[in-house]
Amino acid sequence: MKTNTPAILTGTHTLSGNEACIEGAFAAGCRFLAAYPIMPALETIDRYLQRSSEVDATFIQMEDEISALAAVIGASWTGKKSMTITSGPGLSNMMEHLGLSVMLETPCVIIDVQRAGPSIGIPNRPGQGDVMQARWGSHGDYELIVLSPSSPQEMFDFTIKAFNFSEKYRSPVLIMADEYVAHQKGEVKIQPANKIKIEPRKYFKGEKDKYLPFKRDKNFVPRMVDIGENYKFHVTGLTHDDRGYPVMTEKCQEYNVHPLLWKILNDRDEIAEF
Repeated sequence: MKTNTPAILTGTHTLSGNEACIEGAFAAGCRFLAAYPIMPALETIDRYLQRSSEVDATFIQMEDEISALAAVIGASWTGKKSMTITSGPGLSNMMEHLGLSVMLETPCVIIDVQRAGPSIGIPNRPGQGDVMQARWGSHGDYELIVLSPSSPQEMFDFTIKAFNFSEKYRSPVLIMADEYVAHQKGEVKIQPANKIKIEPRKYFKGEKDKYLPFKRDKNFVPRMVDIGENYKFHVTGLTHDDRGYPVMTEKCQEYNVHPLLWKILNDRDEIAEF
């Protein structure tokens, strides 16, 4: 078994929180980043680009934050572990597609390096004013997993954990850092590859005409498919049935939305750090 890969820099390093975040993403298997550059998260993109050729990762600079999350949703459905990175003003722009990623049950990670606000605020000073928005910013009834690191080591560890949660629950996961943690330098210990727990994506392996993109297992989590294996499926942000087709009834709304809560609330004791 491999104990190291180009994506995992096993050893002890002095990294900023932003740098540690990217190392955690690579270790977790992330290979796609779409983002619009914003302070105080700029160094994440720098680090990603410095390392991308070593790990065969792709970066797309989008025209704004809502399109960045749209690209991440699309990339995730092609089988890529995907993420976007932003700060408060960008998170505000993302809210519509945060709701879409919840409704499509799309595994992805959103890093929010919080700064002082409201509006443009102070781009290079810390803030923690996005926490309520992270939980209730998009309309409708849903649950989200939100992690809040307090050091570069936790930025590394929590980024891996965020990708694992996103795959396990087929859900977007947010990391709520801030400018202080992002720019703080600290010791980061990176374990060998065989010591890092990685949650694999759960794929449907049945007959191609039997696949239902929103058919849930006993834990209320649907299976995805490898898009390169010619499965035909449909997804929509509208209230939908197991096929992904819109159904505008009260019964389907309940059937569609309640599991978005249950699949996370049922495991909240396992998810919570404290």
